[in-house]
Amino acid sequence: MSYKNFTIETDDDGIALITWDMPEKSMNVIDLSVMDELEAIVDQVAGDDAIKGAIIQSGKAAFSGGADLTMMEGLLKDFHVKRGNDPEGAAKALYEGSRKLTLVYRKLETCGKPFVAAVCGTCMGGGTELALACHARIVDEGLKMGLPEVKVGLFPGAGGTQRVMRMTDGQQGMQFLLQGRTLRAPQAKQMKLVDEVTGTKKLVAAARKLLNAGLDPVKDWDKKGYRLPNGKVYSPAGFQFWPAANAIYRRETHDNYPGARYLLHAVVEGLQLPMDLALQVESRYFAKVLQTPEAANMIRSLFVSMQELNKLARRPEGQRPNKIRKVGILGAGFMGAGIAYVSAKAGIDVVLIDREQEAADKGKAHSDELMSKAIKRGRASEEQKQKLLARINPTVDYEALADCDLVIEAVFEDRDIKKTVTEKAETVMKSRAIFASNTSTLPITSLAQASKRPKNFIGIHFFSPVDKMMLVEVILGKRTSDRALAMALDYIKAIKKTPIVVNDSRGFYTSRVVMTYIREGLMMLADGVPAAMIENAGRMAGMPVGPLSLGDEVALDLAWKIVSATRKDLGVKYVEGPLDNILEAMVVKQERFGRKNGKGFYDYKGKDKTLWPGITDVTGQPKPAESFNIEELKQRLLVMQALETARIFEEKCLTDVREADVGSILGFGFAPYTGGTLSYIDMMGTATFVDLCKKFTRKWGPRFKPNKLLRDMARENESFYGKFPPNPEQATKDAA
Repeated sequence: MSYKNFTIETDDDGIALITWDMPEKSMNVIDLSVMDELEAIVDQVAGDDAIKGAIIQSGKAAFSGGADLTMMEGLLKDFHVKRGNDPEGAAKALYEGSRKLTLVYRKLETCGKPFVAAVCGTCMGGGTELALACHARIVDEGLKMGLPEVKVGLFPGAGGTQRVMRMTDGQQGMQFLLQGRTLRAPQAKQMKLVDEVTGTKKLVAAARKLLNAGLDPVKDWDKKGYRLPNGKVYSPAGFQFWPAANAIYRRETHDNYPGARYLLHAVVEGLQLPMDLALQVESRYFAKVLQTPEAANMIRSLFVSMQELNKLARRPEGQRPNKIRKVGILGAGFMGAGIAYVSAKAGIDVVLIDREQEAADKGKAHSDELMSKAIKRGRASEEQKQKLLARINPTVDYEALADCDLVIEAVFEDRDIKKTVTEKAETVMKSRAIFASNTSTLPITSLAQASKRPKNFIGIHFFSPVDKMMLVEVILGKRTSDRALAMALDYIKAIKKTPIVVNDSRGFYTSRVVMTYIREGLMMLADGVPAAMIENAGRMAGMPVGPLSLGDEVALDLAWKIVSATRKDLGVKYVEGPLDNILEAMVVKQERFGRKNGKGFYDYKGKDKTLWPGITDVTGQPKPAESFNIEELKQRLLVMQALETARIFEEKCLTDVREADVGSILGFGFAPYTGGTLSYIDMMGTATFVDLCKKFTRKWGPRFKPNKLLRDMARENESFYGKFPPNPEQATKDAA
C-alpha cells in the first residue's frame, strides 16, 4: 500500500519503519490527509502478523510542527454556516470533526502492537500528542517538545491533557500544559515524557533495540489496578494540589482564556475516569473551546494571519528576491547592538558603526554576552558563537558601508543626529542600497528630506529587546519605492521576524497606540485612581504589564521628549493636559526617568521593583479604591487602544486588518485573548463599542469620542473583518 505523506518498510525482524515526510512542505504538519493515512497505517500494522512493532520517524530535520490550524478554522466556518439551520447537528459535526485525531491516536495506542516514536528536533502540538500516544519515545539532543495550543486560544485536544497528567509529576505537568512551555530533551526525560535521549543518527537503532527487547503494547492506564502517579483528585494530596492549581491559573490568566479554563476542567474531570471516557471529556471541552470567540480570534490572528505575514503577504509583486549579504548599522547602543546580533545570527555580515571605537566594540560585546548565555543554557556551541562574532565588524569608519545592501540607522531619536548620519552614510553607499531609519515616532517622510535618494529611504522599527521581540514595523514614506519595501521585507524574513507595513504618520501604529495605554494610566492617576489599582487593572485586562510599569520600560524621559517634540511641531494647536504635568514633574523635577536610571513610577533594585511611595507627591492623594469600578478601568485601557487603532485605520496609516491585530499583540502585548485591537471591536460588536465610547466620552472626556468610520460602521452593523477582508494585493497598493 502506498501513501502520500508516509512510507513504510518492514525488515526481516518484523519491525515496520514508518517515515513521515510530507511532500512540498518544509515541516510535517497534521492535516486530514495525514490523519486518514496514519489510521490506515495503524490498521496495516495491526493486521499484519509479520509485523511485531513499528517505529515512526520523520524524513525531515524536525519531527512535526503540529496540527495545521487552518483545518480548525475550516471546521469553525462550517459550524457557523450550519448553526443557523441546525444548531444541534452543527455542534455534533464540530465535536466529531475535532476529535478525529484523538480516535486515530487511541487506535494506535490500543492496536495491540507496540509503536516507538523516534523524534528529531522540533516536536509540537499534535506531533507531541502522537509521540505520547506511542508506547515509547526516543529523542535526540536537539529536541524541542511542546504543547503550545493555549497560546492560540485552544488546549491539547488529541489526548495531550490526559496522557501528560498520567505520565508526569502533577505540578510540572500542569505548568507544561497551561503555559504552553517548550521542553528540551533533559527536562522532557526528567518529566518521564520521553524514555531515552541519543544522537539523531542513532534514533532508529535505539528504537529497534527497544522493540526487540519486547516493548509492552499495553499502556499502564489500560491495565487493571492502575493508579494515578499523583494520586486521586479527591484525596488528601488532591485537596492540597488542585485548589492551588486553580488559584495559580486565575492569577496567571485572570480567567480571560477559555482554552486554559476548560483545559483545567478536562484534566480534573478526565483523571477521575478510564482513558476512553477521559478522552471523550477532553473532546467535549475542546469542541466547547472551539466555539468561543476568543479561540476563533486567536487562531485567526496568532496562526493564520501571522503565517500569511511571515510569508510576506504584503510584499510588492514583480520585485526580484533580495539576497542580503551585508547590512550596516549606525549606532551601537542597545537597539543597534540588538539588530547586529539578529542579523549576524541569520548569517548576514554586519558593519556596526558608532562615533567612538569603544562604543562600537561595546555593541559587539552585546552579541558575545547573548551567545554566552545561549551556550550556558545548552542552546548554542562555542563554534556557533565564534562564527557569529566573526560576522560583526565594529568600526568608526563609514567607508565600511560601501558594499552594504541595507543600512539601518539606530541612533538617538533626534532629527539633527539622524540627518547627520544619513548624509554621511549616503556619501559611501552603493547606488542601489536601501537606507532604513529605526525610528519609533518621527515621520519617515520628514526624515527622508535628509536623503538624496528618498525612494530608497524606508522606516524599519524594531522593538526592544530586539533578540526577543518578534515584530518589526515597516514604515513607508511618501516617496518610498516598492524595491525598498521588498528589500525591507526580505531582510525581516531573513532574521525570522514578523513584519507589518504601515503608512507614514507621527508615531506610526505601534508607538502611537502604546502611548495611549501609558497615557490612560497617567490620566487615571490624575483622576485619583490608586497606582496599584491602575497596574492591576492593566494586567487583569490581559496586558502583560500595567501602564505605569510600561511607562518606566519605555522610559519616561523619552515620553517627555516625544510630548515636547509634538508640542513644538503642533504649536498653538497642541492642548496641554494632566499628562504633561505628570511627566514634567517626574522627569524634569524629580529626575525619575524609568527603569533606565532605576527610578520611575517604580523603584528598582536589580530585578525587583516596588511602586514609588512618592507618586502621591506628584499626583496628590488618591481616592478610595472602592470609588472606582475595576471592570470599567479595564475597559478604559482596552477601549482607548482599540479606538486609537480605528482612528489610525481611518487615516489609512494602517491598511490591513491582519497587521492591526498581529501588530497589537506582538508589538505592545494587547490582550491576546481578544485576537488584537480590531478583533476586540468586532468581538464586542461595533455598535456596542461605539456606545461604550460615547459613555466614556461623557464621563472621562473627548479623547474617547468615536471617529466617523466607527460611527458609520455602527449604523450599518458592520465589522472590520467584514468590511475590510484581508486582501494582500489591494492592501499593498493602498500602502504604496
